[in-house]
Amino acid sequence: MNTVTVVKADSKSRMDDFVSLPRHLYRGCRQYVPDLDMDVRNMFDPRKNAGLEFSDIQAFVAYDDGGRCVGRIAGIVNRRANEKWRVRVVRFGLIEFIDDPQVSQALIDAVEEWGRERGMTHIQGPMGISDFDKEGMLVEDFDMENTIITIYNPPYYPQHLERMGFKKEVDWVSFQMQVPAVVPDKFLRVTSLVQKRFGLSFRKLTKKDLLSGYGKRIFELLNIAYSPLFGFSELSDRQIDDFIRQYIPLIDPRLITGVEDKDGHLVGIAITTHSLSNALRKSRGKLFPFGWFHLLRSLKWKHEGKVELMLIAVHPDYHGMGVNALFFTDLIPIYNEYGITLAETGPQLEHNLKELSQWKVLNPKTVKRRRCYQKEINF
Repeated sequence: MNTVTVVKADSKSRMDDFVSLPRHLYRGCRQYVPDLDMDVRNMFDPRKNAGLEFSDIQAFVAYDDGGRCVGRIAGIVNRRANEKWRVRVVRFGLIEFIDDPQVSQALIDAVEEWGRERGMTHIQGPMGISDFDKEGMLVEDFDMENTIITIYNPPYYPQHLERMGFKKEVDWVSFQMQVPAVVPDKFLRVTSLVQKRFGLSFRKLTKKDLLSGYGKRIFELLNIAYSPLFGFSELSDRQIDDFIRQYIPLIDPRLITGVEDKDGHLVGIAITTHSLSNALRKSRGKLFPFGWFHLLRSLKWKHEGKVELMLIAVHPDYHGMGVNALFFTDLIPIYNEYGITLAETGPQLEHNLKELSQWKVLNPKTVKRRRCYQKEINF
């Protein structure tokens, strides 16, 4: 390749290239699970993305000398996160590129320059605006199927970043577990003890609950529980409203378990969902004309036999009190009823030992290490 040109995706045709590039790069890749096109476009629309109230974002696309789109990247400055963590960081996300160092270097250079213009001193990624966006570049287990909430990339991606001088900042790991046929005795014992000693109880929710005030209570708990985690910035009220409106309708309430104290305060939440990986692959990232059918089929009629543990949070005041046992005492029988045999967690920080230890009873297998890279911006 003689030349690589990186430009802002500031027109409809360029944004179309930005959105469609992964379909070409991952054609025939059974591990890759696409995003919905509309979700990608909405990230850059202030009317659809409340995070842009306190963040700047810019999409870039790379073209070869024949005019072919060969890469994409988004630059992100989350001012709220930078203030909280006292850093001047530009994030990169949604990065995709062919196996050509010229392309990856040009994409990173574009984000560095964009960040430099805004006073940033370091670059990190892959990250999104919020902790609920996909984050972390896959560095192990490239042969395993991806999930709907995580990034998949080929093995050459981290090689390119490391060649450019990027270093590890943090790693996330996921866990896979076989769903037991019965609730383990340890969970039953701990559940009984916690209920008696602390007055905690299950709370099953309806769609009506989730779309009304209780949905907001869930995200307020997530803001508290996730606050100490790497890169996290609290969700605004508008972001919470957007998440409730966009995602709660897609979730089976039976796969959600809340835990309340004796006064009815929410102290723990486990949000799990049927796997939609196969459905999203069949949709090829588009809801219409037939993508909606594949998603609805997986949600309502033909489950994939796998559950994804999307969000699990416990109020800091209740850490170490066995709240997680209540979640799975409730959920395991429901998983069995649905014919679910495999569970997979979302990415969890490798040094968050309290979070990681909760899976020991289920004999977990560590899979899919993902990495946030960082380096100093050259001036």
